[in-house]
Amino acid sequence: MDSLAATALPDLWDRLTGTQPDPDLWVVLATAGAALAVVVPHPVWRISRNAVTIAHEGGHGLIALLTGRQLTGIRLHSDTSGLTVSRGKPYGLGMILTAAAGYTAPSLLGLGGAALLAAGRITLLLWAATALLVAMLVMIRNAYGVLTVVLAGGAFLLVSWLAGPQVQAAFAYAVVWFLLFGGVRPPFELQAKRSGGGAGDSDADQLSRLTHVPAGLWLFLFHAVSLCSLIGGGRWLLEG
Repeated sequence: MDSLAATALPDLWDRLTGTQPDPDLWVVLATAGAALAVVVPHPVWRISRNAVTIAHEGGHGLIALLTGRQLTGIRLHSDTSGLTVSRGKPYGLGMILTAAAGYTAPSLLGLGGAALLAAGRITLLLWAATALLVAMLVMIRNAYGVLTVVLAGGAFLLVSWLAGPQVQAAFAYAVVWFLLFGGVRPPFELQAKRSGGGAGDSDADQLSRLTHVPAGLWLFLFHAVSLCSLIGGGRWLLEG
């Protein structure tokens, strides 16, 4: 048993830290098309947006922890909204970064994922995503949120352990394309709501109250991050 573990652990480490071959260009393009197909049509987006909400609320939670705030819980709702609650000073840099992390998180995660894929780290990306989802699950405080995160984490776990290299590559590229494309749409939706007089307590409005910078400029930042991430990440994926 000890000898088996001694053999398996180095193999596991090599698999995690090693590189995998890039998929064919047609796979990269096909996964981009699949991602667009679940982001652009509104009926499908109403379902797939749940995954973006996981990234959005996870971004709030992660930055809250990194800036020294106490994360008390995350809720994900069936209407694709979410809520992350943390304790700490209701002002200052930590609060500002925490509030700004939501709308930027999906795109920045997609950009980071594109960098890993461009470097051939497909397995590392899948395992890192699984670890983040497991860590987030601990902080979920409602049943729908638990179900959503378990399903997402289960998909990553099954692909990581049971699928072959080609399926893993296609899955990883599809997920990263989805984050890059899916990160672009929420800022436009927020802009539309604010133009109609809604979303008065949005992240942009909270940031405006915290910084005395107009909410429109924060919304511009969300747009800039998402579009620049899509351009940069898309180039890495296509050139990888």
